[in-house]
Amino acid sequence: MTFATLGLIDPLLRALETLGYQTPTPVQAQAIPAVLGGRDLMAAAQTGTGKTAGFALPLLQLLAMEGPKVTANSVRALILVPTRELAEQVHEAVRQYAENLPLRTYAVYGGVSINPQMMKLRGGVDLLVATPGRLLDLFRQNALKFNQLQTLVLDEADRMLDLGFSEELANIYRALPKKRQTLLFSATFSDDIRLLAGQMLNDPLSIEVSPRNVAANTVKQWVVTVDKKRKPELFSHLLRKNRWKQVLVFAKTRNGVDALVERLQGQGVNADGIHGDKPQATRQRALDRFKASEIQILVATDVAARGLDIEDLPLVVNFDLPIVAEDYIHRIGRTGRAGSTGEAISLVCADEVNLLSAIEMLTRQTLKRHDEPDFIPEHRVPETDASGQVIKKPKKPKKPKTSGGGGKRNLGKWVDSGEVAEAPAVKPVRKVPVFNTGPRKRKP
Repeated sequence: MTFATLGLIDPLLRALETLGYQTPTPVQAQAIPAVLGGRDLMAAAQTGTGKTAGFALPLLQLLAMEGPKVTANSVRALILVPTRELAEQVHEAVRQYAENLPLRTYAVYGGVSINPQMMKLRGGVDLLVATPGRLLDLFRQNALKFNQLQTLVLDEADRMLDLGFSEELANIYRALPKKRQTLLFSATFSDDIRLLAGQMLNDPLSIEVSPRNVAANTVKQWVVTVDKKRKPELFSHLLRKNRWKQVLVFAKTRNGVDALVERLQGQGVNADGIHGDKPQATRQRALDRFKASEIQILVATDVAARGLDIEDLPLVVNFDLPIVAEDYIHRIGRTGRAGSTGEAISLVCADEVNLLSAIEMLTRQTLKRHDEPDFIPEHRVPETDASGQVIKKPKKPKKPKTSGGGGKRNLGKWVDSGEVAEAPAVKPVRKVPVFNTGPRKRKP
């Protein structure tokens, strides 16, 4: 099968030839004809399998061959993405595909001045890539109209829910024309996303080109157990021991990113970090330098977990496990892309055992464990398996009995030892937007 057999026009085929694209991936082979046929689409595929080309190529063809010329402040096709970095990357891919087409494309997102974006939109844009918050800002300031919108694409919609964009999605939905084509693309589809698709899509064609929620088999995965307080020391040890050249590291919090970067820089390691508190220009510069191998270690929160294409990245390290299990698949999907092999290492401490169990149940595999000499944890990580159960809990050492009532005294609900019970792990609940399109009732 070739791209020509999928029905793509010559200007797109010439652009693909320039980019070195030869054979469609499975998701492209199924999605491109469906989108060209006008179907609503719900497509799931492993990260790194070409989802962007799967919706961008047919969308550009439809825009080039159908519909009226775009008018001032209007947009004909809209691609929603969860992060600024992904907006830049998707737009760059779209720009390359549209090299030989008379179409105007643009990307808008927060973290930068809104005024240049408003000026750019005055002439109208055929295809717009946007993050939800900035899109609504532009719409509310009358810098953007949706009356010409033909197609809506939700890319990484599950991540948009994770980041709290449910209300923004509902508001965008209410502003869009009812008659349109809607495409939903993601590496994973939770039950929440399937509920969202049921509200936004009309009789969609469902495509799943790989088993649901399975990580790419091109990535070797393993776990190193360690005490929480020794994670920074262990990472530095592994960095020196294995002579890592380029590593993308994921930390749970923004403070965690800054602390690890500061530690590494203090050791003479060329490291930088990206997270939501950093200005967009700073984040993009750090990412560009990492892609160019000018930075050895890039530490990031989950803003870098989705869709970022870093060519031939050999290693991903989970300094902290993600709170949402699906994010593990996206994180490690930054390596082992486009047929290459990669490695993903997770540093896991005892209080992350429930997160590890959730990941193993989601991916349907038990991750191999490795204890690094000199870093054997005092607080052992309980054994887990792909059933999602903690199958072996560490035994607590018995305390010697003392005479004279020196032990714990039961004082009703109080224990005089000062111990506090650990709160049970609670799985985060994602709020799915409810799209009520009926008339609003006025408050009295």
